Amino acid sequence: MKLILAVVEDENASPLMDSLVEQGFQTTKLASTGGFLLRGNTTLLIGVDDDRVEPVLTTIQRICARQKRLLPQPSPELPNSVSMPIEIESGGATVFVLHVDRFIKT
Repeated sequence: MKLILAVVEDENASPLMDSLVEQGFQTTKLASTGGFLLRGNTTLLIGVDDDRVEPVLTTIQRICARQKRLLPQPSPELPNSVSMPIEIESGGATVFVLHVDRFIKT
């Protein structure tokens, strides 16, 4: 058995959970924060049998695609000035697949 920890952007969490539930996977949702933009994230905990890991990873990759965004770049010298935004890549998911020695459900 494996435990998949998937850290995704908040906007992708609901569509991802909906898709996983439709496929018969149970998920636990945790709120989290971090990353370069310090924006809200969602961490999903998904327990699966070894042979079901790949369908979960495929679903995560499909729904949580990386995308380019424009981020305002304020000038420290002129705090109220208009500046050229910088393009960054965001989205995607950070996924950990962990081995589970023991699983107990009471």
